Amino acid sequence: MDYTYKTKMVCSQEIRFHIEGNVITNIVFVGGCNGNLKAIAKILDGWTVEEIEAKVKGNTCGQRPTSCADQLCIAVREAYETQK
Repeated sequence: MDYTYKTKMVCSQEIRFHIEGNVITNIVFVGGCNGNLKAIAKILDGWTVEEIEAKVKGNTCGQRPTSCADQLCIAVREAYETQK
């Protein structure tokens, strides 16, 4: 299933990805720090929801209480729960 998540309190506007079971692929961040977010998307491609959460959940950006990576955790968990 393809999923789009509208981010909150970060520079990227949305995150798009594919979820099959609990495996996440084809991650694309729209907006934000282009180079860093491309790298994050490549590194996490093919990981499970749980693996992504274990590595980047709670990561913050500057003074913000969240980050694009943290928003990805929220998005993949939401997508996983939605497809059940």
